[in-house]
Amino acid sequence: MTQMQITYTGGLRCTLTHGPSGAVIQTDAPKDNQGQGAAFSPTDLATVSLGACMLTIMGIYARNHEVNIDGTQVSVTKEMVAQPRRKISRIIVDMRLPASVPAEKRQALENAGRTCPVAESLHSIAAVTHPVDLKVSATFVNEAPQSELGVRGIGQDKKRAPGHRLLS
Repeated sequence: MTQMQITYTGGLRCTLTHGPSGAVIQTDAPKDNQGQGAAFSPTDLATVSLGACMLTIMGIYARNHEVNIDGTQVSVTKEMVAQPRRKISRIIVDMRLPASVPAEKRQALENAGRTCPVAESLHSIAAVTHPVDLKVSATFVNEAPQSELGVRGIGQDKKRAPGHRLLS
């Protein structure tokens, strides 16, 4: 179990402290929700946590199988809705693997990303509390050759943006 501390510092800002390392992150409410947008918002952190977790699990696979994925880039997009309550409605993850990643290792790396604990947790939470509210999609883009693969999904609605596959 990992313990972390959060202190409200005023002005819609919080200081988050990671217990084991002492690392500190500041949050701020976004401009569209009365904040300054001067730092990650809590929902930004939820979104980037998904991408970072996927990449970390892929990194574990890569290290254990002597594959270099240095330079892999992830872009995440968060879509919010205001009604009936403000929440994340969709997370889009675009992941670009370097051309140097061997073709025969790409599928295994993508499969590893699908087992990310954050995605599994979001899936479980969404299934229990909001069965059709949250949608997550991911695209893996291989610099050479180009390909797109889905990752485990959240939500029952299979609609998606062009070029994205739902995590399912």
